[in-house]
Amino acid sequence: MNDIERVLEFVIAIEKLKDVQRKTRPVGLDRYENSAEHSWHACLTALLFKDYANEDIDIERVMKMLLIHDLGEIDAGDTIIYASETVENKQLEQQGVERLLALLSEEMRQPLLDLWVEFETGDSKDSQYARAIDRVPPLLHNLHGDGHSWKQHGISLEQVLAVNTRIGKGSDALWQVIRPKLEQAANDGLMTQEP
Repeated sequence: MNDIERVLEFVIAIEKLKDVQRKTRPVGLDRYENSAEHSWHACLTALLFKDYANEDIDIERVMKMLLIHDLGEIDAGDTIIYASETVENKQLEQQGVERLLALLSEEMRQPLLDLWVEFETGDSKDSQYARAIDRVPPLLHNLHGDGHSWKQHGISLEQVLAVNTRIGKGSDALWQVIRPKLEQAANDGLMTQEP
């Protein structure tokens, strides 16, 4: 199989990301978002906020991370972020990413896998920004959708803040604008109250 055929096979395989239903609804819609839509939305959001990153970032690398970071959900499915960062879930996602990338030549596979791992570890300035931006669309969905996902899953302000403080690691300016909106949403009853 030549490289073009391998890439075509990969492109066909990743179509399944369009069928992975997420836990939030796009603003103004009754249906749930799919993971491919989320990847597109996160990429565009990253591009728009790049000047607010805490450090100089390589936006092309960031966008690559955001385009591939959820490919493992084709095999693992989507789990709400407040329950998804378990060892078992991350292993399933990594196995899925490795399975898909195995369709590509080694010279294409390894750089993409390296970017996926970099995103997951969040140790570089590019990955911190990518991980920050990845959190923004789901928050906006809830903030402008009556807290639908937060209410359905019994999510509290403490849980939302614990997961989403990563926004400040990538863009403190963005976090300073979003955090008060989250606190107001909790005051407005869009999240469950801690016992």
